[in-house]
Amino acid sequence: MRVGIGYDSHRFSASSSLVLGGIHIPDSPGLSGHSDGDAVLHALIDALLGAASLGSIGERFPDDDPAYAGADSAVLLTTAMGWLREAGYGVVNADITVITERPRIQPHASSMKLRIGELLGIGAAAVSVKGKSNEGMGWIGRGEGLAAFAIASIDQLPGSGDSPRD
Repeated sequence: MRVGIGYDSHRFSASSSLVLGGIHIPDSPGLSGHSDGDAVLHALIDALLGAASLGSIGERFPDDDPAYAGADSAVLLTTAMGWLREAGYGVVNADITVITERPRIQPHASSMKLRIGELLGIGAAAVSVKGKSNEGMGWIGRGEGLAAFAIASIDQLPGSGDSPRD
């Protein structure tokens, strides 16, 4: 069993629609970013890559590579899952916290859990998504953007051997 942690943050941008946890959230400004700005999936990708010692999202999907401009983060997560399987790992569970004043996460948490569970191939019961306020403090408290933390546990797939592959 291995565990990884990921973090991502983005500024709000009125020029895009908000995508978090692979779902569209209406009536909220989007997030600026090279891809679709989905900070939840970006943090999760980093947690998974870290748990498997496969680098970081910045190494694997560089923000100066035009191939990833406007990319769907669900596709990036699917690609990362392929690398994880190639390395002999499967996901056990994921725990995600979104820190934001708005939008409220709770009304969207179930939909995010379903989508993330589907993308990870583990089901919604093995995914936790929760929102926290920053109580009006700092850049998040001023409504300039949001941040997400993810922790993921992985385990060797059956038949993948006793040691991780390089």
